[in-house]
Amino acid sequence: MSSPVLDRDRTAAPGTPRLSGRGTPWRERFFHASLWASLAVGVVFLAALLAYVVSQGWSRLDSRIWTNFPDIIDPTNAGAQSAVMGTVWVIAFTALYCLPTGILTAIYLEEYADPDRWWNRAIEINIQNLAAVPSIVYGILGLGVISRGLGFGQTVLTASLTLSLLVLPTVIIAAREAIRAVPQSIRQASLALGATQWQTIWRQVLPASVPGMATGSILALSRAIGEAAPLLLLGGLTFITFNPTGVQSQFTVLPIQIFNWISQSRAEFTALAASAIVILLVILLAMNSLAIRLRNRYSRRW
Repeated sequence: MSSPVLDRDRTAAPGTPRLSGRGTPWRERFFHASLWASLAVGVVFLAALLAYVVSQGWSRLDSRIWTNFPDIIDPTNAGAQSAVMGTVWVIAFTALYCLPTGILTAIYLEEYADPDRWWNRAIEINIQNLAAVPSIVYGILGLGVISRGLGFGQTVLTASLTLSLLVLPTVIIAAREAIRAVPQSIRQASLALGATQWQTIWRQVLPASVPGMATGSILALSRAIGEAAPLLLLGGLTFITFNPTGVQSQFTVLPIQIFNWISQSRAEFTALAASAIVILLVILLAMNSLAIRLRNRYSRRW
């Protein structure tokens, strides 16, 4: 009497790994081990990098780093208050500009747009292509159009609009995926009960897609926080001793301040740069943790 395993082996297509009946095939075990090895390499290098940065900036990881302003003459008392506040201002206005635009665009493309219309197809292709454009290109666009063309100058408004353009495709794609994940039966049930299309979107689709939208939006803003190249092109100041007071104020951010300190020759500035990197990493980890918490708490299984 033949066993089921041998019967499956006889009928398997040519080239298919044969089952021995003694566990998983060697190819699958090798692939599984390769995945674990790749993960271990990434984690080890990341841990080594974090340990190096913390050790370099440990002497300056105190309240001075966010309460004092930069000081070229006396780096032992210098801080990054203007860079921290500038980062908060720029990211806050970036969220104000890009999140409503991205979410509304996603709603239009998923719920209203006719995929057979050429302009809707053109919008989708452009969004997918813009998501892969290097950040330096957005810096050139912001410098030529927003800063000089519109006359906004080297201000928080210019930086926020440029970073909004940078992360807008990511926000749109994440919001579309979250909306698309809502089952069609939810929409059909709402429409069958007499609700309009907008009422269905507002009361059923959007509440169900909030976890995915929030996760994608926070991750997009996390990317914007770490961008330095477009802001350097926009003329972000490398040395500033005051906090922004509005969208028309000059600014600096943590990546630019780190770039300025790391280019100095004295060892004190290296410690300052390392401590500022730790502060930036803490902000990024806090935002990513918030995204994970929102996703885990409000996600639904359909």
